[in-house]
Amino acid sequence: MTNTVNKALICLWFERSAEEAAAFYARTFPGSSVGATHRAPGDYPDGKEGDVLTVEFTVLGIPCIGLNGGPAFKHSEAFSFQISTKDQEETDRYWKAIVGNGGQESQCGWCKDKWGLSWQITPAALTDGMSDPDPATRKRVFAAMMAMKKIDIAAIEAARRG
Repeated sequence: MTNTVNKALICLWFERSAEEAAAFYARTFPGSSVGATHRAPGDYPDGKEGDVLTVEFTVLGIPCIGLNGGPAFKHSEAFSFQISTKDQEETDRYWKAIVGNGGQESQCGWCKDKWGLSWQITPAALTDGMSDPDPATRKRVFAAMMAMKKIDIAAIEAARRG
């Protein structure tokens, strides 16, 4: 991403930990990497000259920039990364990585990382069940999901079968 103009990228605001977050995402998700780090050319309201101001990185091929902007703004569930997983092993691995690194569980396959960024860990089995042509099947899958934190694929498939 360095010296390349991206027409669109996601800017994620961090208090002071954009580098740490970018490195975690690069270690956790395939197709992710950390690019250039830019330091502040002068003092600014929540930092000093020479502090890391922005970090370029990708998450699963999605270009992002982390901004160390101070405590003024916090992440919310209004923005999340949705990660599609193929099986329970991959679902568990991402869930454990995020929650086990200071994050927290939420409902219906959602969790937050330690920086407050929301993630939806969504197995393909859940997506398939929620798009089943039978309305009764969709209702059963939805009801099963609503009772979960991390998605249990076996329970979703049992609900789909009825």
